[in-house]
Amino acid sequence: MRKRLTAQWRRGVLLLVTGCLVAAGAAACGDAGNEHNPPGANARAGPVLIRYAHIAEPPDGPWEPGDDAPFYLWLFNQGEDTDRLLGAETTVARSVDIVRADGTVRGPVDVPTRKLIELEKGRTHLLLRNLNRQIRGGDYVWVTLRFERAGEVALQVHSQVPTYVEDATDAPGLTSPSPGG
Repeated sequence: MRKRLTAQWRRGVLLLVTGCLVAAGAAACGDAGNEHNPPGANARAGPVLIRYAHIAEPPDGPWEPGDDAPFYLWLFNQGEDTDRLLGAETTVARSVDIVRADGTVRGPVDVPTRKLIELEKGRTHLLLRNLNRQIRGGDYVWVTLRFERAGEVALQVHSQVPTYVEDATDAPGLTSPSPGG
């Protein structure tokens, strides 16, 4: 039951985001003032929209020098021609590879017109290889994406802040909720 609900929720979010990207030109969803800003870094390279770009949440403390850190983002091409994400660069890692879900190098990603491409956990995504410094949840780093047609775009992306704590009493500054309150 839980898997089915998760899959339904995921499909619903995907449909909502895709609809917003198409209907509103991906500038915003929701308010008339176009002030809504989805989480993660958002940018545009020519007709290619970049949304929710972020470094994956560190699993057990910060990403350490030498670690490989997953980098996730969504792409939507509003142009008339298919583009391709060729790669990326950053000063905080030896290299950035486009990899399959299992971590093997994949190479460029096609970005067809009017189709949402999700580069995320469990799918093709980018991987910052051999970090040269510590990156904690909440830290920001610069990453430059390179597209075949749209060119390059540099964006400041953050490392996701952990969203869960198994025992809140062990985390600095957090306390467990009081009974009945």
